[in-house]
Amino acid sequence: MIKIAVDAMGGDYAPKEQIEGAMLAIRKIPDIEITLFGDEPTVKSLLTNDERITVVHTEGVIAMGEKDPISAIRSNRKSSMAMALTVVRKGDCDAVVSSGATQALIAGAHILVGRLKAMKRTAIAPLIPTVRGTNTILLDAGGNIEIKPEYMLHQAYFAHIYAHEVMGIAEPKIGLVNIGTEAGKGRDLDQEVYKMFEQDKILNFVGNVEPKDVLDPPCDILISDGFTANIVMKTVEGTAKGIGKMLKQELSRGILGKLGLVLSLGNLKRFKSRLSAEEIGGAMIYGLRGVVVKAQGASKAVGFYNGIRQAAVICRNDVLAKVTAVIEKEFE
Repeated sequence: MIKIAVDAMGGDYAPKEQIEGAMLAIRKIPDIEITLFGDEPTVKSLLTNDERITVVHTEGVIAMGEKDPISAIRSNRKSSMAMALTVVRKGDCDAVVSSGATQALIAGAHILVGRLKAMKRTAIAPLIPTVRGTNTILLDAGGNIEIKPEYMLHQAYFAHIYAHEVMGIAEPKIGLVNIGTEAGKGRDLDQEVYKMFEQDKILNFVGNVEPKDVLDPPCDILISDGFTANIVMKTVEGTAKGIGKMLKQELSRGILGKLGLVLSLGNLKRFKSRLSAEEIGGAMIYGLRGVVVKAQGASKAVGFYNGIRQAAVICRNDVLAKVTAVIEKEFE
């Protein structure tokens, strides 16, 4: 059985949605066991099915707006997030899923789970939907504002193996997010990374990819520094919401528009679903010695369930062991 630790108290709608998401995961995924970390009386009052679910009492919650995440983790080791991360480090659980504060989760993962020896920097890697109905890995979506080219190569290897093992892509293609497709475009960092990727024997590098092509990219993996990729991710999210609202406004105008709105409700719902982070589930934090999945802070039950499902797939495919073998061989 795959054992998954759940931070039941982290997130905008915790613990209700986390608990419902966990119960949904138990119903849909037969080979997992879940440990819920949170205030025991509160968690048990919301838990209507405890099949393959254990509750561990915790004290305190790392706030979503925490300004000093490192101090928060170190001074609150009995919090739901800290205790969930700790059991992964000890090997009592195979993965942890949390909707809690992003920077606190990254800091906690570094302190309590630990980084892979060969990985000098971790990375947040959400999945971005494409017009083809597939997903593209985007990294680093906020883990490292400043980074060295060689560290991006480590992250690219991790993404390459993840795409192959978890997403089932035979020969993953990787592109570098840049302001133009020409080889000489971008900052010194971008140009150095371009040369490094181009010469690499493992990566299937397709060159630079402009942000306008993010939803229809010529690749399976898009990579940049944490500042740039985070802007790309949030721009996609915001644009999708904005277009959805404008489309609904236009369809609501006049009798024919309102009739069109009624007739197209199903299409609008499918449009919203394709761009919803809830359907993807979460972003794996690359480079750790354990599986840590960051679910969206505003996750509802379905979104959190998808985060758990994603963690289970990563464990089932033994992704960390495969990544470690490749990276340590290349950088020993």
